[in-house]
Amino acid sequence: MQDVIRLKHYSYQTEKTYIYWIRRYILYHDKRHSKDMGSAEIEAFLTHLGVNENVAASTQN
Repeated sequence: MQDVIRLKHYSYQTEKTYIYWIRRYILYHDKRHSKDMGSAEIEAFLTHLGVNENVAASTQN
C-alpha cells in the first residue's frame, strides 16, 4: 500500500495517516486480509468508529 501511495506523490503525513487507518481497519476485523472483505465490513467499521470511538463524520469520509 505504501508503494501505491508514494506513486501518487501524496505527502508523507498523508501516507502515515492512510496507513494508520488501514491498520485499524484490518485489526478491527481480526487481521483478515482486506481482499476477503467487502462493503459490509467497511460499513461495520465506520459504524464502530462513529458509535464507539466518537470519530467525526469528516474523518470517516
